[in-house]
Amino acid sequence: MLRWEESAKVTESGKRTGSVKKASPEKKQVKQQNPISKYFRETRGELRKVTWPSREESWRLTYIVLGVTLAMSAFLWLFDTLFSNSIQFLLEQLI
Repeated sequence: MLRWEESAKVTESGKRTGSVKKASPEKKQVKQQNPISKYFRETRGELRKVTWPSREESWRLTYIVLGVTLAMSAFLWLFDTLFSNSIQFLLEQLI
């Protein structure tokens, strides 16, 4: 269906001023994409842009993560033991 847009004004003498725009077709209905399939398509496109680490680099980073995890767990265990023994000692002295 065509829609006419008119921006002309009529003066007192009955003459039109301005212009009449050409008929423009109404917007066609665009088929809506399924949001789930759109999500997966965009995710796949983004994953193609990723620079994946090599096998050696993955192992090296895994060892670093394991080392830091073990160091932090030892650090927390040491301070937990010190504080719990200190609290226990103080409670025994007060009672």
